[in-house]
Amino acid sequence: MLDAAGIRKRYGLRPVLRGLNLRVGPGEIVAILGANGAGKSTLLRVLATLLRPEAGTLAIDRIDALARGGEARARLGVVLHHTMVYPDLTGRENLRFHAELRGLSNTEARINAALEQVDLTRRADDLARAYSRGMAQRLSLARALLHEPVLLILDEPFTGLDQASAARLTALLADWARAGKAAVMTTHEIGRGMESVTRSLTLAGGVL
Repeated sequence: MLDAAGIRKRYGLRPVLRGLNLRVGPGEIVAILGANGAGKSTLLRVLATLLRPEAGTLAIDRIDALARGGEARARLGVVLHHTMVYPDLTGRENLRFHAELRGLSNTEARINAALEQVDLTRRADDLARAYSRGMAQRLSLARALLHEPVLLILDEPFTGLDQASAARLTALLADWARAGKAAVMTTHEIGRGMESVTRSLTLAGGVL
């Protein structure tokens, strides 16, 4: 599902990732742990093809993500720490907008299924500006699921979630793994959501 080798990334003269290697297979939910400032978010942005590394190779579902980024991104669902939802659109309109950007078919059925997965059906027609931080996080997750990716990249996905929503996300990730898909997530909450994790790695000194 994911094969990153020799990944190097620096900001100015400061190296953040130093020849990092990571392979993730079908059915794996991998948690990336590490201290604040270790480079966890940088790593996820590289894996999501949002940052280009100075060196290394990256394959998503056996596609060269550095050479064929558009094809690779079609197989990725990404949830970043900032939810990036449009506050003046409803939850449903946010998803419809992204479905149209991706040129998806069967749009309304996809939207309804994604809303159900994150338990937002009842609030789907409310403006996103009225959502709590946890609801906005769930809407961001629904957006990531909309095009049925095979790999999820999740940056602190449990941030802002109440106990019920966190349990729902944990169950979703467990189902995701059973379906033969994969996910990579960062977290600083060692206990929360770890029930679904199949492997945990610590990022330190720019390597795992």
